[in-house]
Amino acid sequence: MSFALELRDLRKSFGKSEIIRGANLAVQAGERVAIIGPNGAGKSTLFNLISGRFGPTSGEIHLHGQRVDGKKPYEINRLGLSRSFQVSNLFTRLSVFENIRCAVLWSLGHRYAFWKFLADLEDANDRTEQILEMIKLDRKRDVLAMNLTYAEARALEIGITIAGGSSVILLDEPTAGMSKSETKRFIQLIRDVTVGKTLLTVEHDMGVVFGLADKIAVLVYGEVIAFDTPEAVRANARVQEAYLGSVLAETQAAAA
Repeated sequence: MSFALELRDLRKSFGKSEIIRGANLAVQAGERVAIIGPNGAGKSTLFNLISGRFGPTSGEIHLHGQRVDGKKPYEINRLGLSRSFQVSNLFTRLSVFENIRCAVLWSLGHRYAFWKFLADLEDANDRTEQILEMIKLDRKRDVLAMNLTYAEARALEIGITIAGGSSVILLDEPTAGMSKSETKRFIQLIRDVTVGKTLLTVEHDMGVVFGLADKIAVLVYGEVIAFDTPEAVRANARVQEAYLGSVLAETQAAAA
């Protein structure tokens, strides 16, 4: 079977410190997967390996059946994987519209050419308008990114992440720093914009995890110790002992 994303005995060391220790994961197309684990478990390192920012010490990463470990980030992106970051990564002095349009150009076949006027690229402009509507920022199209609220800036980052048409989306703590009401709206936004796509997200808010994910991968000391449905992970004694424990009990009480 060819998976949307597959990790095979993936390892990453920094000097004598082994951060990722033989991680294995196979994600089917269209699944929404939350990666959870304690601080220092290697979640951000894992994302950096998948997206090509780091090269693995050993092991393999396959994207739609094609091996991508060792490729550069832009090469992996062009094969259908895109990611967001914990820290805002926007063109702050460009408008919301311009930020999205920059992200759609390559996917529509537009290359660097000094004789072309961006205003004349109807396909890019139309696609940008569509994404602005999806992320609910169409009324903010002419606002500079630096003047957005925190939640709006995170929504813009989601828009940039999906703008290239990638089929596999990585979101790194997308709701961090949001209020409960903002988080609730953002979960629905993520659901809406990732329909038909494969999603991996790192998230600490267990309400978000259980409200969004089809499956949960639990990363502890660089190993995936469980990968299953939220219900199965909730009941997994090893997961409770290694990480969740009272957090799951609180989540269950709140849901009751």
